[in-house]
Amino acid sequence: MTILLIQTAFIGDVILATCMIEKLKAYYPDAQIDFLLRKGNEGLLEAHPKLRKLWIWDKKGAKYKELWTLIQAIRAVDYDIVVNAQRFFTMGLLTAFSKGKTKIGFSQNPWSFSFTHRIPHQIAPTNTSKPIHEIDRNCSLLAPISDEVIFKPRLYLQEKHDQKIQTNQAYCCIAPTSVWYTKQVPPKKWMQLINQLTSQYTVYLLGAPNDYAACEAIQKACQQTEKVHTLAGQLSLLESAALMKGAVMNYVNDSAPMHLASAVNAPVTAVFCSTIPRFGFTPLSDQSFIIQTAKNLNCRPCGLHGHKSCPKKHFECGHSIEWGEIVGKV
Repeated sequence: MTILLIQTAFIGDVILATCMIEKLKAYYPDAQIDFLLRKGNEGLLEAHPKLRKLWIWDKKGAKYKELWTLIQAIRAVDYDIVVNAQRFFTMGLLTAFSKGKTKIGFSQNPWSFSFTHRIPHQIAPTNTSKPIHEIDRNCSLLAPISDEVIFKPRLYLQEKHDQKIQTNQAYCCIAPTSVWYTKQVPPKKWMQLINQLTSQYTVYLLGAPNDYAACEAIQKACQQTEKVHTLAGQLSLLESAALMKGAVMNYVNDSAPMHLASAVNAPVTAVFCSTIPRFGFTPLSDQSFIIQTAKNLNCRPCGLHGHKSCPKKHFECGHSIEWGEIVGKV
């Protein structure tokens, strides 16, 4: 049996979609599973032991020319099952023309009329007290071909990922940035936390290459700068995950690093500013905490995703974050 999984969105979305790899391999041990993701995210699934092949879509190049070439190549494989975890036009088109014998996707996709199975996509329903997590939504796509059991996401680390940063000191990791301004804790708040942590721990600041300046500015403003190290842009995704796995605690926004920590079961404290946990993107590690404002703000949440700036111009959901006793819990 050959199966294609599709998730070409952001890093966190790909990580959360790995729950489907785990579920399918448990249900169909002999299945050959391939995964389609966007260019730039392939490092997440490097040498994944449960995948046969990675398909990579270059969305920033000749987008639609690349898509057409990709569709032709996928059609040639003649997959038994194609599972599309996205609700948008392009991947719906690819699914529709994939020649997959069974095609599964969310009913909100514009091409869902061509799918064999159409699964409702729900976010923060009001008719139940239990929130629906993204892994619930992802695993629901597999219900027509398996069962109702929910699996957690997982990334597989290799020895080389542990070798990049070696230390005998207890440390914490902080990923202070996000693609979205309203998802990231204000720098002054991170400085407050770091100044508490450095009395006991070394602190590593993580991020992408374009996060280096923001991390360096936070580092320089801290009291014990010698105990704070900026690693933004110096580690691959899996190297970052390996470092997080060995941390006493990882402090993150509602963004990709939270899901990196979850996928290697690293301890994590996730901070939600403009978004809310009920959207279903909470940490999944055995040891995890959630911090959010104690204020009842009528403007929060201001959307499912973040914004480039606060729509109300005050960003009170970020500025009112209080660390409280969380450092003591570490």
